[in-house]
Amino acid sequence: MRALRLPLADRAVPQGRRLVAMSTASSSAANRGSIDAVSESIAGLGAGILRAVDGAGGLTLFFWRTRPPRPGTLVRSMYQIGVEGLPVVAVIGPFIGMVLAVQSFTQFRAFGLETQLGGVINKSMFRELGPVLAATMLAGRVGSAIAAEVGTMRVTEQIDALASMGANPIHYLVVPRFLGCLLLIPSLTVMAMFMGVLGGNLYCTQMLGIDDHHYWANANRFVETWDMFYGVTKSVFFGATSGIVSCYRGFHCRPGAEGVGQAATTAFVYSFVAIIVIDLGLSIVLDQIYLAIWPAAPVLFGT
Repeated sequence: MRALRLPLADRAVPQGRRLVAMSTASSSAANRGSIDAVSESIAGLGAGILRAVDGAGGLTLFFWRTRPPRPGTLVRSMYQIGVEGLPVVAVIGPFIGMVLAVQSFTQFRAFGLETQLGGVINKSMFRELGPVLAATMLAGRVGSAIAAEVGTMRVTEQIDALASMGANPIHYLVVPRFLGCLLLIPSLTVMAMFMGVLGGNLYCTQMLGIDDHHYWANANRFVETWDMFYGVTKSVFFGATSGIVSCYRGFHCRPGAEGVGQAATTAFVYSFVAIIVIDLGLSIVLDQIYLAIWPAAPVLFGT
């Protein structure tokens, strides 16, 4: 019996060692898998940061190489961007003011403050809705068109032909469009403000039955010249952002018709996201400047 048991014990020892070795290998493999997953996540995050920094650096260098264009090309771009964009803003602006009146009337009527709608609508149009409306129209209508036009020139090698002839493509194609967006966005913003205020007033006085005298009295009481400056200042930054992003996306368009479509789409998306982010930052900065200059600001529902 002892002779039989010894071989069994001897055989059990290697099997136990193999089980221990297998469990150790599986645990080490799991550890390596988790480490690889963390490493891939860190590598992906680093690659995203590098792409963002590279894009920001390329955009900065792209903007830095600009210089004043010839008057003829600038006037043509200003006409296409500003004059042809005014009808769109003039049509959309009144409806924005009317929608704001519809959404605010019920809440204000519950407190008996219907006549205060003039101050709310006008201040909102001057400070926020007017600049954002004009910037969104610029990014959607003009920015996408700029990206598609410049992208088509890139795909058809027209930009390379300009460079081979000794002309600077950025100076000839980008600068007029960028300056057109920068210089014409304030006029579009003022038109959006005016039409929004007009639409809100017409709806409140004609449809909601609010007294016209008290409507304008409250509007004049709470809307200041600073509010106009507030919105126009925002619009300058919005126009510059939309112009440079659209030109950059078109100038670096991928080959083919699909690349042109992607350039137009990404130009609008990137411009709109940048406009919203810049809007937040400028609102904070401008409010702090206002409170520093005029600490006793008028209160909307104060006595």
